[in-house]
Amino acid sequence: MRSIRAAATGAVTLSLVLAASACGGGSSTGGGSNDSPKTLTYWASNQGASIEIDKKVLQPELDKFEKQTGIEVKLEVVPWSDLLNRILTATTSGQGPDVLNIGNTWSASLQATGALLPWDAQNFSKIGGRDRFVDSALGSTGVPGQDPAAVPLYSMAYALYYNKQIFADAGIAGPPATWAELVADGKKIQAKGKQVLGAEGANVSENIHHVFVFAKQHGADFFTADGKPDFTDPKVVDAVKQYVDLMAKDKAIPAGNAEYAQNQSVSDFAKGKTAMLLWQSAAANLKSQGMSEDAYGIAPVPVQSGTPGAGTQVNSMVAGINLAVFKNTDNLDGATKFVKFMTSDEEQKILNKAYSSIPPVKTAQADAAFTAPANAVLKDTLARSAAALPQVPDESQFETAVGTAVKELFADAAAGRAVTTESVKAKLEKAQQQMPAK
Repeated sequence: MRSIRAAATGAVTLSLVLAASACGGGSSTGGGSNDSPKTLTYWASNQGASIEIDKKVLQPELDKFEKQTGIEVKLEVVPWSDLLNRILTATTSGQGPDVLNIGNTWSASLQATGALLPWDAQNFSKIGGRDRFVDSALGSTGVPGQDPAAVPLYSMAYALYYNKQIFADAGIAGPPATWAELVADGKKIQAKGKQVLGAEGANVSENIHHVFVFAKQHGADFFTADGKPDFTDPKVVDAVKQYVDLMAKDKAIPAGNAEYAQNQSVSDFAKGKTAMLLWQSAAANLKSQGMSEDAYGIAPVPVQSGTPGAGTQVNSMVAGINLAVFKNTDNLDGATKFVKFMTSDEEQKILNKAYSSIPPVKTAQADAAFTAPANAVLKDTLARSAAALPQVPDESQFETAVGTAVKELFADAAAGRAVTTESVKAKLEKAQQQMPAK
């Protein structure tokens, strides 16, 4: 999911596994209809640097769709801080959009509500077939073995962005390939009076994305093979501690970043305050803040040793946005046409260029516009060294519980309180107790 937002928090304390009545544009049958064939409502997630920028990107495309089909699309760009709350309310109230963006990590949780249209073979055939999409993107569309709850719209991966001038001033020849190298480089950068690595310590979802990667690098998962929480596995504890220690022990992440949750770390990097940034597809965001593409380099996220790959060499979660249809929409045919339009080769090129993301549609991804060096790192990461967050019904509660635990650990580090193996384990044990009982 796109990390250009504050974390969605409160709503995930609601149970996502209730037998929710599916909702949509107005039908109460739960099966969808075509009672309102001339209009659609669309909730788009805030992908750009502001909601106004998103409207400027999307509205011309929606106007194009209306000209082609005669269907008016009523757009609302929803901030990430509100989106999950809004979706969950819609699943229980019966008042929601016809089509909406969802963070791909929420797919399995929202699938469990029963509110979203399943993308079976018949529905996929209406938009050109399942085979049009890359496998890594399809891996974050719902519970394995079930028909997806959504289709991929934008694909993203984490990369390490580094300021070339700060590196040169510190006598650093190139970006770090391992965490040990990053910490060592950080000392040289600090000697020149610059901050080392930006982070969003109070952003619950950002925290999850990073500790998930650290856990993979330690050979651990947050869930057992049968889907039960396993947050206190010693390898998980070590992974979370290593991430928080970038502030608590190594002083690479500034203490003030413990309070960041609104992309302040991106702004710090764009302004030349910070030497490095871990972010998803950041080019468009940095450009909007006046940072020239020539001023920074892009490299794979560090690993423990060696080079990025599978298993313990994973260095990103599979990030992205999926497009979903509420099952009881009152314009089922129109909603399907809209999904086909948004995932067409032409629109995939237009939209993913605008957001500096990668098309999850194979033919669009092959376009020359996505072969620049920056995109090459992201594409290679998605193809070789990214892993999907756990596609389990309780994934959203997992994000909130563990992400909040990491937020609290960062707060401890910023306040000078010791972050020990025992304190990390205690926070994770508390997080596990907050998960729904089985």
